[in-house]
Amino acid sequence: MKITIDNLDGRGPCDYTASLDAGQAPRVRRRLNHPAELHLSLVANSPDFVVPVAGARVMMGQANGGDVFTGYVATVPKFEYLGWGERGPLYRYRVLALSDEIVLDRKTIPPRSPFVGRAAGEIVRQLANDLLPGFFDTQAVADLDALPRYQADPQKTWSEHAAEIALQARGCYRAQQGALHFANIGTITHTLDETSATFSPEGLKLQPVDRLVNDVTVVGRMEPRTYVKDYFVGDGLTLHFNLSQMPFTRRSQTLMEEEYKGTVLSATRWSISDPAGVVSVSGGKLQVAGGTGMDGQTTVRFVEQIELGGALILQHGDVSFSAASDGVLGGLYAGNVSTSGCLAGFRITKTGGQSNLQAVIGGVVTGPSLTTQAGHRYVFTTRLYASEVYRREQTFHSSAHPAGNGLGGATVKADVRAVLEVHDIDPANPGSLIAPTMVLYDGVVAEAPDYCTYALVNAAELRCSITFTRLLRAADALVRSALPGGGTRTRLAGSLVEGAECRVSEEPALQFFPQHVPAANEELTVRYRGLGRAMAHMTDPESIAAQRHTGEDGIRSAVQRVAVPAPRTSVDCGNAARALLDDSVHAAWTGEYETWSDFLPGGAQDIFPGDSLEVHAPSRGAAFRAIVREVEIEAADAGEDHTRYKIRFADEAAEPLALAFETGRGVNPLELTPLTPTSDWNGVADLCFAEVTQITSTSVSTDAGLTPETSGGIEVRRSDVGWGPDNDRNLVGRFTTRSFSLPRLARVQDYFLRLYDAAWRYSKNSAALHVDYPF
Repeated sequence: MKITIDNLDGRGPCDYTASLDAGQAPRVRRRLNHPAELHLSLVANSPDFVVPVAGARVMMGQANGGDVFTGYVATVPKFEYLGWGERGPLYRYRVLALSDEIVLDRKTIPPRSPFVGRAAGEIVRQLANDLLPGFFDTQAVADLDALPRYQADPQKTWSEHAAEIALQARGCYRAQQGALHFANIGTITHTLDETSATFSPEGLKLQPVDRLVNDVTVVGRMEPRTYVKDYFVGDGLTLHFNLSQMPFTRRSQTLMEEEYKGTVLSATRWSISDPAGVVSVSGGKLQVAGGTGMDGQTTVRFVEQIELGGALILQHGDVSFSAASDGVLGGLYAGNVSTSGCLAGFRITKTGGQSNLQAVIGGVVTGPSLTTQAGHRYVFTTRLYASEVYRREQTFHSSAHPAGNGLGGATVKADVRAVLEVHDIDPANPGSLIAPTMVLYDGVVAEAPDYCTYALVNAAELRCSITFTRLLRAADALVRSALPGGGTRTRLAGSLVEGAECRVSEEPALQFFPQHVPAANEELTVRYRGLGRAMAHMTDPESIAAQRHTGEDGIRSAVQRVAVPAPRTSVDCGNAARALLDDSVHAAWTGEYETWSDFLPGGAQDIFPGDSLEVHAPSRGAAFRAIVREVEIEAADAGEDHTRYKIRFADEAAEPLALAFETGRGVNPLELTPLTPTSDWNGVADLCFAEVTQITSTSVSTDAGLTPETSGGIEVRRSDVGWGPDNDRNLVGRFTTRSFSLPRLARVQDYFLRLYDAAWRYSKNSAALHVDYPF
């Protein structure tokens, strides 16, 4: 065994093996998804002994060239006075070194927008390169599964982020010899067999654990539930309208804000393709001075994808045109950046010496147009309102569903209402600053993609400057209004400083700002989602039957509140429950094994946390597959290159690897219908687009948005309870057509709708129609 330390004093790596304290052998401690630790005890036994400094490079290797540890001294060594020697006072120095990722942990994660739809390994690589570009070899970083969304917290270290990402992807990481490794847990397998000639019986300790669970309820976050539409009418005075339900709405958040300071664009925000060299940053503006004349070649793209879920506001910026231009500004693309593939954006075309501004939707130019004027500025804004808040399910893992075969991860279908508007500002006319914006498009994009690329600039030949760009997540509510005899328009919900007309609060209420009071007889519609606690109840019938005996029903139940990966919906909770049951219905084992490095299981040269261990010990009634959780290496015979290994392992029934739980917060689970892993999860469609089409003093005409199947129908109730054929206490009626009329008995009326099929299976979530109209 050889210990070398480079104290960064110009002498390079120096051999400290002869200075090892004979009474305290070096120890390496490796833990799953934690930095490895090296504990050394050195004695100043020569005149040229140099006390290791904090930050010194440390390597502990074997004579055959294999490194057991590489890293850096973490702190100033602690010293102990041993007495007076031949050369004067003698000291022992205790050194703690941490593995290579310490150089990343000493730096702050730069502020950046959440990662969206990125592979776990890709996020690990990106965070490392953000801190130290090119410092680590990342060839051994595997992608694994994609995470729907991951927010990198600057208050956490790189290794804390790597551990959390590994947990969500059921992976393991380590940093050694200047390289990062990130892989699926159990990629390398070792066999611990008591029949092996090198097996050490006294070194093996096994402990069965009684953690059998075959009936589990998983509790998640607050989720969007009922599809609610509230209908009101203005009287020219009222600003405050009470909503029928508490709305599900996430905290408003700025996903990205760019003021174009400095002379280059930040690589943590933008990706640039500029073959003609026409894109630059100066004077607090993004300058575009032409292009190649080709579509999709000169682009400025946001580095992350945009999830088309809930409400989003994309403020593309305050734009000044210096000449006639050709291209697309503020474009959203389902694939490659091209005008024909533009989901929604602003098409800029030349018209004489000026430019023509028009919306492009689904690759087709549509709606009214606006011709620019010399000296004017134009503020472009896109508002998006998706019918679903989350567009992709979380992915959960277990021993039976490792990375690449996780549970969940499906795309959630949704329609998206897109509102594209432009504000024409004439610097010579101060009144233009508060003039209404011009709406170029206000319509629905059916079955929009879950994620898309955002390209601020797609310049065939754009000649303009842009002063700012912001991406905002707004309140997850859509407010629309229509004047008598007029068309319907979208009202901006948000804060007054953002130029909003109203806000949706958790009071719950819709509150208009005084300058935007609804006119007399103006019809108002508020679309949002009600909220509830995400939960799922799941059982394993085979395990229950196997445990059943006289006087015992065989049920072993538990309620778990999962923290990571966060179950955001009941579907996520169901997938988390399935992942739990994959392992919890089997016998659980933990254990330790001690042996010398010469006799490692299966003849391995080394063992790391995250490796798989096939344990075969028939004499102890044990045959199971475990995952190594911790490895402690003691150089007990360093001179002869022998080390003693202590390996701690456990299977996932004893210690889950891909789920973290919350404790200390009580939630009373509802009485849920238990599912099984083989249940039909698709169920009956929700009536996401049910709406009121006409309101009279005695009736409310309704369009459910879907036509019931044969022998099925639409059930309508006055409250969101009692669903089924056996309960009529709050029943309004059952209908077999898509459109029908409902009786109106009061000024304020509520109707709840669910679709059911021939087997009397119902929609998971209700549609709620709330009418608050004067007679």
